[in-house]
Amino acid sequence: MMLGPARRAGDAPHAAAGQGASPEPVTRLAPLTPEARLRAEREQWRLRRSVERELHDGAALRLSALTLRLGLLRHRAASAECDLHTYIDDFQDELHAVLQELREVSSRIYPPLLDEAGLGPALREVVERLDVPVRVEAPSDRFGAAAEGAAYFAVVGCLEALAPGGARTDVVVRREDDRTLAVDVVGVEAGHADAMLGAIRRLDGAVDIAGGPCAATITMRIPCE
Repeated sequence: MMLGPARRAGDAPHAAAGQGASPEPVTRLAPLTPEARLRAEREQWRLRRSVERELHDGAALRLSALTLRLGLLRHRAASAECDLHTYIDDFQDELHAVLQELREVSSRIYPPLLDEAGLGPALREVVERLDVPVRVEAPSDRFGAAAEGAAYFAVVGCLEALAPGGARTDVVVRREDDRTLAVDVVGVEAGHADAMLGAIRRLDGAVDIAGGPCAATITMRIPCE
């Protein structure tokens, strides 16, 4: 059924010319309950993980196989003209660049290591390429795709905004109870809390701040599956 615009309070009922017609009934859609909203958000994270797997297991593998076949062709064409070797080399370089871009896009959707190994290993992989000292402490527990994904992007966003050469930051991942993932980010500016809350709000997450504005402890709590 097509839904027309809702009639505002005080509007006169629409009437046909010369007739007193009754207004058409208006159907209003009820807002999502908190439980339904949480289920929808978790489903979105599951879809993100599914898209990442399709990219990794589909296009990325095919590009890798094509690169290997070109290498084999170059080996077999050892006696061919130099122009052919140059063409194959350029083609391989371009394929490697496309493959790297595909992996970067895939990791922004849902990092493969997060899916395979969990929050601790995925965060440690990020820390290795940062110019700031960060220590990650995390159990091997799994918390569900939605909670792990939201926590990952919230923490990474905070760490990537840190100034190079600053004091050490500690990231502590823990299970606070059977239904809550807690992450403490220690030694950062309190201003990072707003962005972190924005990353987890739709999962009914909460953020607490302790300490001073320049060396605060920001704690995220996210309901997990």
